[in-house]
Amino acid sequence: MVASRLAPRVLLALLVAAGGTACTRDQEQDQADELLPAEQVFRYAATADAGMLNLDFDVLDGHYLYRTRFGFDSGTPGVAIGAARFPRGETHSDEFFGDQEVYRHKFRIAIPYRRTAQVQSFDLKVELQGCADRGLCYLPQEWTATIALPPVPFLGVGAIDASATGDQLSADQAFTMNARFDKPNELTVGWQIAPGYYLYRDKLTFAATGQIDLGAATLPKGVPHTDDNFGDVEIFRDYIEAKVPFARASPDEIQVEITAGFQGCKDASICYPPGEQRMVLKLPAASEFASAAPTAAAGELVSEQDQWAARIVNGSWPEMLGWFFLGGLLLSFTPCVLPMVPILSSIIAGQGTVSTSRGFALSVSYVLGMAFTYTVLGMLSAVAGKQLQAGLQEPWILSTFAGVFVVLALGLFGAFQFQMPTAIQTRLSNLANQQKAGTFAGTAVIGALTSLILTTCVAPVLIGALVVIGQTGDVARGGGALFAMSIGMGSPLLLVGASAGYLLPKVGPWMNTVKAGFGVIMLGVAIYLLGRFLPPTPTLFLWALLVFFTGVFIGGFDPLPANPTVGRRFAKGIGALVCLYGALMFVGALLGGGDIFEPIPRAALTPSGGGAVAATASPELEFREVATVAALDAALMEARTAGQPVMLDFTAEWCISCKEMEEYTFPDSDVVGALKSFMLLRADVTDNNDDDQALLQRFKSFGPPTIAFFDRNGFERPNYKLVGFVPADKFREHVTNLAAL
Repeated sequence: MVASRLAPRVLLALLVAAGGTACTRDQEQDQADELLPAEQVFRYAATADAGMLNLDFDVLDGHYLYRTRFGFDSGTPGVAIGAARFPRGETHSDEFFGDQEVYRHKFRIAIPYRRTAQVQSFDLKVELQGCADRGLCYLPQEWTATIALPPVPFLGVGAIDASATGDQLSADQAFTMNARFDKPNELTVGWQIAPGYYLYRDKLTFAATGQIDLGAATLPKGVPHTDDNFGDVEIFRDYIEAKVPFARASPDEIQVEITAGFQGCKDASICYPPGEQRMVLKLPAASEFASAAPTAAAGELVSEQDQWAARIVNGSWPEMLGWFFLGGLLLSFTPCVLPMVPILSSIIAGQGTVSTSRGFALSVSYVLGMAFTYTVLGMLSAVAGKQLQAGLQEPWILSTFAGVFVVLALGLFGAFQFQMPTAIQTRLSNLANQQKAGTFAGTAVIGALTSLILTTCVAPVLIGALVVIGQTGDVARGGGALFAMSIGMGSPLLLVGASAGYLLPKVGPWMNTVKAGFGVIMLGVAIYLLGRFLPPTPTLFLWALLVFFTGVFIGGFDPLPANPTVGRRFAKGIGALVCLYGALMFVGALLGGGDIFEPIPRAALTPSGGGAVAATASPELEFREVATVAALDAALMEARTAGQPVMLDFTAEWCISCKEMEEYTFPDSDVVGALKSFMLLRADVTDNNDDDQALLQRFKSFGPPTIAFFDRNGFERPNYKLVGFVPADKFREHVTNLAAL
């Protein structure tokens, strides 16, 4: 039976085995406050019709029964029962068992049965367990109900009761599906499996019609089974539940039809063909779910992305927009957004002399184009449940944009000029005379396109907005949060435009120097894009070429005149140093290095015999690669058996914050020590293929860097999930707190 396999809660009061009363926590309380016997709290009546047993429960107010603690069996030879059919209960958050489906007040459980002998009554064995709201729980109860069966109709001499022909149940009787919505973005599908029957784990499928899009289902580990037809497989018995995440198209109430596919067998008997069961459900409005906004008990950790999601759901519009503007402002100083500064500066520099107002207007156009892209793509990404921006990290797309930046750089160097036909130039000139802001639309388009490629780092503030859109379908609030975040990200760019009249030189000889300098920056952006998919060593070689020739451009090899000015001497010295560093980077690339800030690899500096340098080398974390959900499950099972906590790191070649984690956080000796007891797993989702998306959907992640944690019992700790770059000291403290659980 189900209940006998599960350990009861820690009891604050014990009942006598017969179900007698327990002592109250305060003996001076009235008798009305005492814990009543289980039989008086969980009252029921059992009746039977021609093919169904009906258990009608009437639970006392302030008490409830666990669905998963029910168990039923026949105590009379000649009567066999099928899988119980449960009504939909309510979700109860339990301190020890987590989210559980429970029943209160009046409800009915129907159990199909059949007679294989002429019996007029039989004993039904019932197992159940429940609790009182005030925190006291009953021991698992085992009761026996004697039920009178209706008389068997006379079928004539020699006739046989149809219910007695054969000894197997129909597929729908052996396997009963029930579905419910426990959370605004999670479907729970349960299977009640009759005794002596089992379901194949890999044959369970789930689909839905309506305005929801199902993700990959999370199933518990099955029981190993050797099958004549399918070989070594995993099966389920008794009762199992699958958790299926989904995205909803609307925050309003939605009617959906759930289709669950299955296949199972009876022990030492028949196997059923693949089948389906359907159930029509109403998905309540997002506002009806108390869990729509992440909450936690006092003192319990709440992940940063969940805090941002709560600000969208619970905060007023002004409060929400203010918080996300601030979050975007912080994101503007990340490596993913900083490359936009030279791009915008190049656009303004290319205009020649610009006023403060025109520079600011160009910046506004650029920022609005960028904000439009982030808002629309973010909304589509969350609704679709996929990483649309990850598709924009394909090598051919990055190479194309890198080529565009190289062409723009050559233009700034004066290698050529884009020249339109005279007739078109004349018409555009006339149009420009009528409209001062002739380049505003083009600037907005450039802002939109560059934001596609450079893209914001996946950080908690962004994930918070995407989670709300994907889970609740509230596109308006989620989109508003994304727009406010985008404007915050673009605020420093507005300052660049507003100060253009002061910071950028006026027309004159210096203008060519400034434009050439911006050409160098554009080449740097091109290498930055190529570095998202090229190996580190070739990327370092490209940086070496750029740095070296930049030093040449500054004047590192130019001879000084007879009486050079201080400026000429200074320029030559800076140029020589830049050339020297470029040469150092070139040597590092030849030695297999890949870090522009540490071009010579440490292995090249290590003496052949080890020596002092080898003795002080930084420790390294050893990650185990997992490429599929099946590989992840196998690793988690191994860790659970060994009692190890687990860290799963999502990374990608095009993820800048992932490279920061690998460069600054993971090599830290304190971090290495804190992770010593962990099994370290890594999922590289660079290709964004089906397996990568299945892994990301398993953890409701929108992209790397995302780090998931599991405790020693194999349970994921969602409130400890990390998104975005985390400094070494904060990461070590975070991991230490988890290891102490």
